[in-house]
Amino acid sequence: MARSHTAHPASTAQRLGRVGGLVIRYGLALILVWIGALKFASYEAAAIEGLVGNSPLLSWTYRMASPPTVAGVIGVIEIVLGCLIAVGPLAPRVSALGSTGAVLMFLTTLSFVFSTPGVWQPGLGFPFLSGAGQFLIKDLVLLGAALWTAGESFGRLRGGP
Repeated sequence: MARSHTAHPASTAQRLGRVGGLVIRYGLALILVWIGALKFASYEAAAIEGLVGNSPLLSWTYRMASPPTVAGVIGVIEIVLGCLIAVGPLAPRVSALGSTGAVLMFLTTLSFVFSTPGVWQPGLGFPFLSGAGQFLIKDLVLLGAALWTAGESFGRLRGGP
């Protein structure tokens, strides 16, 4: 008797979906915690100064504190959001809060594409990204990951898988 191939792809798809979900959740959490911790290094505080300083949403922070202090505050926020997202399977409400915060954070960092000088290759413009533009555009995928973890966490709150 021939073996049915319809059950195998579904189970493979389910396993891949579960593994992918774990990679999304814990990859996003790791990236946030890691990059947040780097904000305490002087080179990272200097690296984000142009991004934050040119942002209509965040430039005011430099009137209140020094670049290393602003970077440290951003780092703490990133670390906290990463930790909140990581507890998703145990505390979906907490994870939903962290994921929502990450969505707002990534929307903010994506806005830097429009406010930071030098995002486009000189003389070429859109769609030719410079190194800074390439650095920023990856946040589009991180935004998608944060949206996924938010949806998954809100789904758990409603009794879903």
